Amino acid sequence: MTASRVLLLLAAVATAALPLAARAEAYPDRTIRMIVPDAPGGSPDQLGRLVAQKLTDVLGQPVFVDNKPGAAGVLATDAGAKAAPDGYTITMTTTAIYAILPYLNKNLPYDPVKDFIPISRLATASNVLVVNASLPVKSVAELVQLAKSKPGSLNYASAGVGSPAHLAGEMLNLLAGIKLVHIPYKGAAPALLDVIAGNAQMMITSPLSAGGHMKTGRVRALATTGAERNPVLPDLPTIGETIPGYEISQSWGLAVPAGTPPAIVAKLSEAIMKVMHDPETVRRVQVTGLVPAGDTPDAFAAFMAKERERLGAVIEKSGIVMTE
Repeated sequence: MTASRVLLLLAAVATAALPLAARAEAYPDRTIRMIVPDAPGGSPDQLGRLVAQKLTDVLGQPVFVDNKPGAAGVLATDAGAKAAPDGYTITMTTTAIYAILPYLNKNLPYDPVKDFIPISRLATASNVLVVNASLPVKSVAELVQLAKSKPGSLNYASAGVGSPAHLAGEMLNLLAGIKLVHIPYKGAAPALLDVIAGNAQMMITSPLSAGGHMKTGRVRALATTGAERNPVLPDLPTIGETIPGYEISQSWGLAVPAGTPPAIVAKLSEAIMKVMHDPETVRRVQVTGLVPAGDTPDAFAAFMAKERERLGAVIEKSGIVMTE
């Protein structure tokens, strides 16, 4: 063994022997990995890369994105759960991962609550309810009236069983007292194409995905899904303005493995809060149609618990079951 390798081994042993408090005090002193449950180019990836770039500046150490798409986020989340709890692996989580998937998959290789410490919510986004241009409705009230006059004859498309859009449609059924038939697709893009073609009558999707088709009149936007009006479509009412209690949005946040020292959690929280409240970050996030968040670990944990309860109730009342 060479002298240089001996020195490296001795350094590694010395580092491992350091008390957690000392390691937390020195944090970060090397590269940080951010696991993103999405392929390069998607909305989560774009958000992750922006935050990673800004965190690099704030923390003084490189933060790089490690894309792990697949299995509805299970692969990425499992990798994050099994990483060393030292602050050098942070994992992006989403509404689908922390609030929907646990109800649909009882055999997850991790516990979404016990295996993670929330750091901060990064951003939220409401979606838009669009209908095929030939459907004779121009408001949510008219849609509900038509659906009640023809029970089971109207349908809606989604990106698949258990997707956020599926839950959004079932929440509409439950709160409006109607029966829209769900048509699952393998992704949001083919679902939207079939709504445009008239093979499906409506769907709830991203304003950025539907925006061009809304402008050309190939689909008609009725309302957005958030608690407040979407800043990208400020003239559109929310569904909740017609159906009290309706609200469903997507959110993205960051978490670290359980057991991460509190001092490191606090440093990451402070850094992410600084990033997400930076005017340039706010502007760049808003351009993508998202609403920047940036909150404390306790606030994010409370938000996730509330979403799990609300969306879990929709899944149970609707009888949604994940199929192969």
